[in-house]
Amino acid sequence: MKLRDVVNQSEANAAARIYGEPYDTTDGTTILTVTRFRGILGPAPVGVFVVHGGTVSWEPAVDGTRVALFGEFIGLAAAVIATLAMLRRPPWPDLVQKV
Repeated sequence: MKLRDVVNQSEANAAARIYGEPYDTTDGTTILTVTRFRGILGPAPVGVFVVHGGTVSWEPAVDGTRVALFGEFIGLAAAVIATLAMLRRPPWPDLVQKV
């Protein structure tokens, strides 16, 4: 698969993507950065195309720390909501007899 074919696969999203200048390394690998423009937030990295030996591969830019932090936040929020629900009205029946 050629780099031109990969870049032209999604013409609809091409306007939102910004392709950087290609970098050539000493071993003959060419790296092409890809960012996405997100309005007010500005450009955000998406990943890189790596061309080596006539083959093209895609390496996404994923921040593992951000994903893990988001997961921990969701777990903390679920624990707080469950605790507040238990304090307000426990799920077990009342043990006090009403007269």
